[in-house]
Amino acid sequence: MNRKKLPIGIQTFRQMIEEGYYYVDKTPFVARMAEGGKYYFLSRPRRFGKSLFLDTLAEAFTGKPDLFSGLYLERHWNWGTTHPVIRISFAEGRLESRDQLDARIRRILQTNAQHLGITCANEGDIVSCFEELITKAARHFGSRTVVLVDEYDKPILDNLTDPGTARAMREGLRNLYSVLKGQDANLQLVFLTGVSKFSKVSIFSGLNNLSDITLDARYATICGYTESDLDTVFAPELEGLDREAIRHWYNGYRWDGEPVYNPFDVLLLLDKRQFRAFWFETGTPTFLVDWLQQRRFDTPKLERLFANEELLSAFDVDLIRPEAMLWQTGYLTIREKRITPAGPSYFLGLPNHEVRTALNRAIQLSWLPNASEVMEAALDLYGWLAENDQAALRSHFEQLYAGIPHDWYRSNPIAGYEGYFASVFYSHLAGLGLDITAEDVSSQGRCDLAIRYGSRLYLIEFKLVDGQEPTGEALAQLKRKNYAAKYAEEAVLIGIEFSKPLRQIVGWDVA
Repeated sequence: MNRKKLPIGIQTFRQMIEEGYYYVDKTPFVARMAEGGKYYFLSRPRRFGKSLFLDTLAEAFTGKPDLFSGLYLERHWNWGTTHPVIRISFAEGRLESRDQLDARIRRILQTNAQHLGITCANEGDIVSCFEELITKAARHFGSRTVVLVDEYDKPILDNLTDPGTARAMREGLRNLYSVLKGQDANLQLVFLTGVSKFSKVSIFSGLNNLSDITLDARYATICGYTESDLDTVFAPELEGLDREAIRHWYNGYRWDGEPVYNPFDVLLLLDKRQFRAFWFETGTPTFLVDWLQQRRFDTPKLERLFANEELLSAFDVDLIRPEAMLWQTGYLTIREKRITPAGPSYFLGLPNHEVRTALNRAIQLSWLPNASEVMEAALDLYGWLAENDQAALRSHFEQLYAGIPHDWYRSNPIAGYEGYFASVFYSHLAGLGLDITAEDVSSQGRCDLAIRYGSRLYLIEFKLVDGQEPTGEALAQLKRKNYAAKYAEEAVLIGIEFSKPLRQIVGWDVA
């Protein structure tokens, strides 16, 4: 098999084709979009290939058939017609004020005008210049204009910790995008991509015909690699790698269709030949972790979180739901879809091993003042689980909670809510890469935590008691609900009780 170059960080379609890089053919989606509509919107996490797809669109509409030899589009495109393309991208750099945003937009419009051989009568007026670009380009080239916008939301996302600046950015972007709704006669296709899915009212006011393909099953694999892609396109690179481990680490992202791999992870794995949290390490979500802490988020819910379409779309400067934030940024994905009379509903969960371990480690480092010491002390935990050494397990977790200074509780609101103890417990184990299921559903209810290690299954129930003595209720519930009945293997039942005033484990009952 012929080996090619790995396209790590390559976002230019021409370069990939001409310089012999591996390329997963996404051109069927180009044809589908051109045939099926005019205004499109797509939300995907960072580093999933959005920029490369926009560049592919641009090359197709400007008529470069030589680049598509052997690809789907070669025989499914009208190469006799070309269109002028206006490209807008906010991917580079960080903008920190409305003035900076407006200056960047003027520069982008000026660059497009020069490329198209067009001049704006009033370059200082963003709206009028953008309108002129679209209309004059269509008139000059004798065909309607294509507008492609990459990272349409980045100026807002970069400033979410400063709501005032974020609102100013939102207004500046709305000013720019408002031009599109009055240019229908001069537009062939409009495609906007980004990480977040802001409501149409807040950003695209008046653009009612914008087709959101984020959760359209026909476009589920428009970004990312499928199982087939790995086994065919990248087959020469797979020798010596555990195929199931690749799936376990990096697959599992779903947008109401076939699951996909994170392409950034796959390419770096094939290059480095080792499993690591490559994608996570390129953008450790400090803001996200702090944001979850402020909202007292129960981390076991990361394994199973309910959302409907309204919740997934509830994203704006003044209204950000945890479900929307975690899903849109790629830390949760769709695990199950249910159709109800009220519309589709979804159960979200962590997509794969990389995100589960890396995100929970980041949470633990933020939520525990002694997290590094705890992680080092936990190296023996794998052996204790293998041997079912309950005394050692209890001692380890007692030391974990005892190591949290009382002053830390007073200064951190996360420690003042009931789910904190269970969240620390879950994130500690998840950060160690253990096979965990939280809120595991059975016909009798939900078990708080299920852990598989080797041939053993541990079922854990948590209870918070107001006093200083255990009640035995945690283990009693495990037995009463018979949570173990759904499993083929024999389970070890563990009832753990936390004392609210002592901030410590007071009950550890095993059956």
